Amino acid sequence: MTDATEAARADVQADAAIKAKHRKMWALGDYPTLAGELIPELGTALVEACGVASGDKVLDIAAGTGNAAIPAAQAGADVVACDLTPELLEAGRRLARKHDVELEWREADAEALPFGDGEFDTVMSCVGIMFAPHHEAAAGELLRVCRPGGTVGMINWTPEGFIGQMFAAMKPYAPPPPPGAQPPPLWGKEEHVRTLLGDKVTGPEMRRQTVRVDRFDGPEAFRDYFKAVYGPTIAVYRNIAGSPDRVAELDRALADLAREHGSGSGGFAMDWEYLLVTARRSG
Repeated sequence: MTDATEAARADVQADAAIKAKHRKMWALGDYPTLAGELIPELGTALVEACGVASGDKVLDIAAGTGNAAIPAAQAGADVVACDLTPELLEAGRRLARKHDVELEWREADAEALPFGDGEFDTVMSCVGIMFAPHHEAAAGELLRVCRPGGTVGMINWTPEGFIGQMFAAMKPYAPPPPPGAQPPPLWGKEEHVRTLLGDKVTGPEMRRQTVRVDRFDGPEAFRDYFKAVYGPTIAVYRNIAGSPDRVAELDRALADLAREHGSGSGGFAMDWEYLLVTARRSG
């Protein structure tokens, strides 16, 4: 076996390990409840921004439980929702049945999609593809499966917004990222997205918007909720479970962050910033 073959095999094994870790992380807690309670309107906003219409063939990448895929199906589109985590897909199937809509659910890696070139009229992702560790690979697949003239659309959390700042607060307590992995909130920077999409799209439009989250009674309630239901937060706390002092530090950091971003006028509320991206596939 040549050195090149051994290196290639090692790369494949390392990538498989990364994806297995991501799959396990997103199965922790109860992301379906979080998405439904905190950000249900984001999927509809993305579908409307993409102009999804009846008869369109739509792919939702890293779809989770179908926050965007289900509204696209309700608009009459032929929808495929794909995600790395089977548990989220199963929750999405249940939710689709509840809404009495039909769509296809596929387990798939955003960095190696099992679809043909130019197969879809619209390819979108709602706070999903941004968590794929290798941004160029994921962007390449996003573009590859969209037909020339088709629509690409994304909603991504910004680095400066609340969720981006939450990931920054958790970083010192998390395990080191695998080699080559890039931070998810980079997908919320306009210049990063322009670089990723390059000349494969025309007329990209990018708008920073916010979603209001007013479910929590206060900063500590937010922190405790995320500790219980959000996979990435649960994984970070598990990483430091043997150090009560570090757990207490992170407890304070997350509550302080929520307090900084929250408003007490008429009840505690936060506005979470995201970047809405739409573009046309060139070619």
